[in-house]
Amino acid sequence: MSRIGKNPIPIPKAVQVTVADGVVQVKGPKGALQHPLPVGINVAVEGEQVVVTRTGDLPSVRALHGLIRALLANAVSGVTSGFKRELDIVGVGYKAELKGPRELVLSLGFSHQVTYKAPEGVAIRYDAKANRLTIEGIDKQRVGQVAAEIRSVRPPDVYKGKGVKYSDEVLKLKAGKTGA
Repeated sequence: MSRIGKNPIPIPKAVQVTVADGVVQVKGPKGALQHPLPVGINVAVEGEQVVVTRTGDLPSVRALHGLIRALLANAVSGVTSGFKRELDIVGVGYKAELKGPRELVLSLGFSHQVTYKAPEGVAIRYDAKANRLTIEGIDKQRVGQVAAEIRSVRPPDVYKGKGVKYSDEVLKLKAGKTGA
């Protein structure tokens, strides 16, 4: 039995969880998420908690047991409090600008500006004084994916640390050439 998969997921008061036709739907104060269930995994709502079980002991089903439980726990957490990821823009002249609710224009030392359009359900905020981007949403995977795509435009340089980095990321800078 999976150590993570066998733990029940507590349901807060403001959240509704329904299971129908192989899809789990989670509704809360911040929105609604749904997740399809793979073959071999069963989900039941028992009182104030969600219980994930598996039908057999095949390796493929055992591998999905803990994963589905973690995804459903993230969905419950997302519709109640949401998820947030912060990015720091480091470098002289490196900056960002918001155009509209979901369009981000990045000036990161290229000969052109890079425009990034965020998907539905993800909000981006920019603090110009701290040069910090904040990405928020109810879907943990989507928030992390948006943060990774923005970071990949200009990852941190290994010598000076310039670029876009996660705010909690610790960089180990390399020593440059010693010179003659």
